[in-house]
Amino acid sequence: MIKKKILIATGGTGGHIFPAYSLAKYLTGKDYNIELTSDKRGLKFFTERNKFRLIEIPSSPLLNKNIFKLFYSILINFYATIKSLVFLVSNRPAIVFGMGGYSSFPVCIAAYFLKIKFVIYENNLIIGKANKYLLPFAKKIFVSYKDLEGISNKYKDKLITVGNIVREEILKTNIPLNEKDESNSLKILVLGGSQAAKIFAEILPPIFEQIKKSKISIKIYQQCQKNQSNELAGFYQKVNIDYEIFNFKDNIIDYYLKTNLVITRSGASVLGELLNVKIPFISIPLPSSADNHQYKNAEFYLKKGYGYLLEEKDIKNKLYDLIISIFEDKSSIKNVLSNQKQYSDKNIFRNLKDQIEKIIDEKN
Repeated sequence: MIKKKILIATGGTGGHIFPAYSLAKYLTGKDYNIELTSDKRGLKFFTERNKFRLIEIPSSPLLNKNIFKLFYSILINFYATIKSLVFLVSNRPAIVFGMGGYSSFPVCIAAYFLKIKFVIYENNLIIGKANKYLLPFAKKIFVSYKDLEGISNKYKDKLITVGNIVREEILKTNIPLNEKDESNSLKILVLGGSQAAKIFAEILPPIFEQIKKSKISIKIYQQCQKNQSNELAGFYQKVNIDYEIFNFKDNIIDYYLKTNLVITRSGASVLGELLNVKIPFISIPLPSSADNHQYKNAEFYLKKGYGYLLEEKDIKNKLYDLIISIFEDKSSIKNVLSNQKQYSDKNIFRNLKDQIEKIIDEKN
């Protein structure tokens, strides 16, 4: 039996890479031949490179604020499209799965020119620019939530709600909920990601010191940049706060199991993971995120009662009070956990496999 070949186009930040890796891992286990494309930025996240064939395709966002940078971006994307065309001609897949973001654009548009079916995935609450441009040519757009903004009515029939693509081990993790709402201590996990580790390491520690002075038992697990590790560790030692510092971890689940509150940016992937492992979180959107999509994500989760929202400009003035109120009002945590418990993405991979099969088998 000849295995069907599926090409997954991804790249950029972990928010695009981790869902792509999870999908690739699942489909490989279902007897598909999986290949992935990524730009140089995304390749560093693939620690198990021997499991899949990885092809580097360069990419660049269209930086239109500077004419020279815009021209450079156009050249890079033109070259990336040509390289994608050459690769797809000699390695024609049954379907291309675009994970969103500018890194997937050249591969998907090359697939369209070669009449290769492609689908796209959007896990934010507002459609990204690359996906918006690709949508007219895509067979379908898979979305995490039906509340997605920015899709024209004429393309609504292409929309399929599938949920969050998160790691399979996340979906299999079982954390006893009573440990999260009845704890008499704060065990806070700070997730910086690729765009927040620096600022979180600078402004959060003094707030944790305030909490310690309030006679609340507190332990901090904090992600930071490597060059901040020593300074951050020194601060926590000085103020006598129990802590654990880490930089990048493949198996973040180990930390999920240890904590009862998370402070994080509002990337769709990390919020989807926290929702599925049932951990209360304070979401702090990245102010500079494209189309303010991180705020849209955080606002959606707040309205659903899945977590808390705090804007970056309010961290110094409001974060301490918010954490204290969460700690003292156990009913607040119970409500969040109760709402989270109603949600699950446990069928995401099976649903995606069925949908992909259906599209591959379509005559046109």
